[in-house]
Amino acid sequence: MPPLRILISNDDGVFAAGIRTLANAANARGHTVSVVCPDQERSATGHGLTLQTPIRAERADELFDDGITAWACSGTPSDCVKLALFSLLDEWPDLVLSGINHGPNLGTDVLYSGTVSAAMEGTIEGLPALAVSSADFQWRQFEPAAGLALDVAERMLAEEWPQGLLLNLNVPPRPAESIGPLRWCRIAVRRYTDQFERRIDPRGRSYYWLAGEVANDLDAAVAGPPLWPTDVAHVHAGGASLSPLQPEFFWMGDTTTLPNLEALNVAGPQRTL
Repeated sequence: MPPLRILISNDDGVFAAGIRTLANAANARGHTVSVVCPDQERSATGHGLTLQTPIRAERADELFDDGITAWACSGTPSDCVKLALFSLLDEWPDLVLSGINHGPNLGTDVLYSGTVSAAMEGTIEGLPALAVSSADFQWRQFEPAAGLALDVAERMLAEEWPQGLLLNLNVPPRPAESIGPLRWCRIAVRRYTDQFERRIDPRGRSYYWLAGEVANDLDAAVAGPPLWPTDVAHVHAGGASLSPLQPEFFWMGDTTTLPNLEALNVAGPQRTL
């Protein structure tokens, strides 16, 4: 494949081993790599943008291999990609990569993920984008995930990446030779129990810490081909999951089941909904 211009971001921050591994691996393949990512961890920020405070970006090339251009940004992951595209980069990239996240981004957790949201920002702007996560918070051997992410992205680009498609890749915490097959997967449903722990600070005031336990609902009906496994089940079995996503929230159910709104229309000036 001819060299690509690749923009890489994440939500774990500029010092995270995952992003360094991914950026250095892409650079080693001869691609032109730019990194714009948060200056500290911004996990679970979703698609948040910074509107009330200024955003700062400082060069951080020294954290990466020679030839990589990097900035550490004070904003969210989505801020980082926006700032890169519209202010920092001389040319738009051919590909946006986000990760490698320290921990899984499976099932409905993609709605909260800063890693997935950074990639989604690329998709919204019409660019091919892929989010990649290592499916264990303690695993630190990121090279297999980096290699697989680049293999997938290069193959998809060679076969004409569909417009509006975001790919979400989760790689199990195993050495490369022990990783199971890569499969297209549906998005599972993940819920959390006992989400908030109430604590008391030294001055006797209450505060709350979000620390729920995950509960996978493997019996929930989810969208996608029935023969595809869910991402949670496939990664749990040792395989790598690849899920196609899109920035489209319109309900996919039967619209004829929705109630008629005529009874809610009042006489007089038409209400604007």
